[in-house]
Amino acid sequence: MFHHVKSLQFNARVSRPDPRFANLLLEQFGGENGELAAAMQYFTQAFGAKVPHPDKYDMLMDIATEEFSHLEIVGATIQMLLKGVNGELKDAAEQSEIMIAMNGKAAKESVIHAALAANPQFPIITGGGPTPRNSQGVPWCASYIHSNGDLTVDLRSNLASESRAKLVYEHLMKFTDDPYIHETLSFLMTREITHYKMFEAALDSIEPNFPPGVLAADPRYLQNVYNLSAGTVRGPWNEGEMPGMGKNFEYVADPIAYVNETKGLTALPDEKAKELAAAEQLNKEMSKIKSEEVTKAEPKGVAQWSTYDAISQ
Repeated sequence: MFHHVKSLQFNARVSRPDPRFANLLLEQFGGENGELAAAMQYFTQAFGAKVPHPDKYDMLMDIATEEFSHLEIVGATIQMLLKGVNGELKDAAEQSEIMIAMNGKAAKESVIHAALAANPQFPIITGGGPTPRNSQGVPWCASYIHSNGDLTVDLRSNLASESRAKLVYEHLMKFTDDPYIHETLSFLMTREITHYKMFEAALDSIEPNFPPGVLAADPRYLQNVYNLSAGTVRGPWNEGEMPGMGKNFEYVADPIAYVNETKGLTALPDEKAKELAAAEQLNKEMSKIKSEEVTKAEPKGVAQWSTYDAISQ
């Protein structure tokens, strides 16, 4: 159950209309890395997490709800940046004002003309307000959402989402000198960092959380890194210990010869056979654990999402 409180989480303010920046800010309203995308992503992920990870369900719903509040902040800011557009458009009888605004010196001084130049949809489609589109006018799309049904995968997606959103806010701050908007964007950018650390802590609390999913990596192919370009640089990504794996990278300097010698990786050294058997046994164990994780938490009989327990105040 959602309960809307009309006071914004952060007191959004603007010092003057700026349709140009309002259009840029649409990226965080209806864009791929915006607040609507984040809210819907975490909201969607929460459904699959409720039974096996009720604590993470609570976290996801809390952050999704906050993202909706950030969407309201961004929308309110866009609306204030378009101050004057909506009122003039409502004066349908006085079309001459709009016509004058599109010609001569008056055009440079008119917020209507500025809105047309920034985004024709402001005066033509949205009536001087925000809409779930990005700065190029592309409508918001559900393909922006990453929800894979495996919480460790989803949390890693969320780390990337928060990183991208933080970067967008950082870039947006370069395109306005309004101190009030800077305050708002700084708040929103900082909350992305907070959410990142929350998701990181949640991922660390799940054991095991690597590799993603259920099945272990096939040891026959796990350690190889291939020299696939002239002058490949060596570093901790292709030499030394694989982070957290207890194994070392095996650098294949001549991958063509290696593939030929192993008959397309089908004739590998015998020592890998024991590791493969161990991996297959681990797969069986993890499959049972992951399955029981859900089935043991599911109630018998009629399924009921909420218990409506009394909440202490």
